[in-house]
Amino acid sequence: MPHQATRRQFLQTSAVAGVGFWVAGGVQAAESKSPNEKIAMASVGVGGKGDSDSNDAGRSGDMVAICDVDENTLNGAARRFPKAKKYRDFRKMLDEMGKSIDAVTVSTPDHMHTPASLMAMRMGKHCFCQKPLTRTIYEAQLMGEVARKMKVATQMGNQGTADGGLREGAAAIRAGALGTVSEIHVWTNRPIWPQGKERPQTKPVPDNLDWDLWLGAAPERPYADGYHTFAWRGWWDFGSGALGDMACHTVNMAYMGLDLKNPTSVQAETSGHNKDSYPSWSIINFEFPANDWRPAIKFTWYDGGKKVNPDLLGGEKLEGSGALIIGTKGKAYSKGDYGGVSKWLGVDPPKVEYTKSPGHFKEWVDAIKGGKPAVSNFPDYASGLTATILLGNLAVWVAASGKGEKVLWDAKNMKSTNVAGLEQIVKPVYRKGYTLDA
Repeated sequence: MPHQATRRQFLQTSAVAGVGFWVAGGVQAAESKSPNEKIAMASVGVGGKGDSDSNDAGRSGDMVAICDVDENTLNGAARRFPKAKKYRDFRKMLDEMGKSIDAVTVSTPDHMHTPASLMAMRMGKHCFCQKPLTRTIYEAQLMGEVARKMKVATQMGNQGTADGGLREGAAAIRAGALGTVSEIHVWTNRPIWPQGKERPQTKPVPDNLDWDLWLGAAPERPYADGYHTFAWRGWWDFGSGALGDMACHTVNMAYMGLDLKNPTSVQAETSGHNKDSYPSWSIINFEFPANDWRPAIKFTWYDGGKKVNPDLLGGEKLEGSGALIIGTKGKAYSKGDYGGVSKWLGVDPPKVEYTKSPGHFKEWVDAIKGGKPAVSNFPDYASGLTATILLGNLAVWVAASGKGEKVLWDAKNMKSTNVAGLEQIVKPVYRKGYTLDA
């Protein structure tokens, strides 16, 4: 294994060297593992989705360290991984065990995806991070940049990317099965957690929870029952609402098939919100410019019970979640959250070639061992998909009173050209002790 920087060295060096040192090779890039060599795995967040992610990691290598801010969750994982060292602070874990870790999974609340992933990657660790890749647009771009510069194998946890039906549908759409695509509609049955609410009543912190570590990079606030373990998704400081939770799944086929990158504008209508909790419902309109192979496209997102006009489905049953892609020749209807085309409407799709996946998590493991990058790797896929989706939350922020102003977006410079005051939504300010820009 190459020499790896500890957290202490990282903080000391970053203070004097600036970002260039870290993203341009201040530490050695990760080494690929040989096909038969065991990967030393560590998992940050081992409850909820982290339960299955850590199990995947444990089956794919040797679990040497596990980390969770909830003692009960951590102890439960320790029964599955009795040889792994336990930690509540990922920074301490990486500091103490950096030389013994090859790869890290990150399955925390959204606001801690980037702090944990960046530290791991800057130390040369391969990284798997749950969706959405980040909570903010700036973090999404930075994650891709650091992953590319450090030459680490990465993957976002949007499992549908490996689904054969999704890949086939995206390839058929790209091949012109629908003719010229002009509009996309995606809807979800989320939120299924409390949202659009005032803060819950303050309560004593449970003995099993380290509340300060749970808050992590987020602004301080008192503990209450409405955050840990699941309802954090509905709060601006911690989650990314229904859009961030599900769009990395439901928009995935359209993104893959139509290159839905760098929208030029976004506008939202919502139930209204207090800029602390996300609204109970929203409708968001994105506009994508033409690229070198397709014309401009409009995309509409619906959540909180709002849905596409059922007349557009031509008599098909309107499911609670789904996607509809409309072209000049026909339509593609995807039912549910994760898969490809459930039914082609008005058109018979051509037979297309596509690369079959060996399995979502295995794509990442194979990449660590010198194989091709996982499709949903950070620099080439997940960063762009996440940035596209999270732009919708800028429009939601602007629509706090209901119908918001259209936000014109300069993707290259990550700023609105017509709406002021969005900086805190584009780029977060971390609490002391957590590093964004090295």
